[in-house]
Amino acid sequence: MNDSVIRDVIEPFEGATIQHGPLNRRIYLIKLGAAEPAALCSSLEQLAKRNGYEKIFGKVPAAVGDMFLNAGFQREAAIPGFYQRREEAWFVAKYFSRDRQREDKAEEYENVLRVTEQKRQYPGQPTFEGFMIRPCVEADAKAMSHVYRTVFPSYPFPIDDPEYLVQTMRSHIDYFGVERKGKLIALSSAEMDVTEQNVEMTDFATLPAWRGRGLAFALLAHMEEAMRAKGMKTAYTIARAISPGMNITFARHAYQYGGRLINNTNISGSIESMNVWYKTL
Repeated sequence: MNDSVIRDVIEPFEGATIQHGPLNRRIYLIKLGAAEPAALCSSLEQLAKRNGYEKIFGKVPAAVGDMFLNAGFQREAAIPGFYQRREEAWFVAKYFSRDRQREDKAEEYENVLRVTEQKRQYPGQPTFEGFMIRPCVEADAKAMSHVYRTVFPSYPFPIDDPEYLVQTMRSHIDYFGVERKGKLIALSSAEMDVTEQNVEMTDFATLPAWRGRGLAFALLAHMEEAMRAKGMKTAYTIARAISPGMNITFARHAYQYGGRLINNTNISGSIESMNVWYKTL
């Protein structure tokens, strides 16, 4: 990633919160908020067509899910108890491109899930001598951005931007790092929705020289403890469907598979499908 990369924007939209732009070539309905679902569906479609986007996807309460289905959306994944452990969330999607809706690697994705389930019962065994997990602070932002730039050629959110990291630290995201000899070598984040008591476990990155030591596994265990202490009730992630590593990490922490988001996210240089995993904390 570099500063010349075009970034998508996050902004309010008719009472909802969305992310959209040319990087992911989609609209992401992050939070429905006070928006009226039927009217919002129409406005989102107009925005998508006006900008040539290929997909709209979003998280919505199951109670209004049928309104999205009636507007031509399909349900791709679900998380029980997403809203204050009382109501399910649906991940819904609508496509404006046949290519975007076609999964050329569907068989590979299914194989990753099979391997993940086979390895679910094997314990994670981090190699942790000489490593320390700690919360990240604003002074870490530059070093964090370097790690993210090194690991990801592209990413759906601007985590390679120190200003973005600081801004989100101050609002709703807790970042965690693995430190060795004073240097950050692995990172992750917990993006909280305090009102709805859910948290996305995301932004995992380990520098190439330190992979294979179970650092993501150790980070996730640390994050779960921290999020329970903050009152989060449901944890989830959106993991690359093609990559066994993170899927296995979450399965070994007793997360359940919630569905696959088709050709959803620009990550590591291309648009990829993503698996949803969830767990009650």
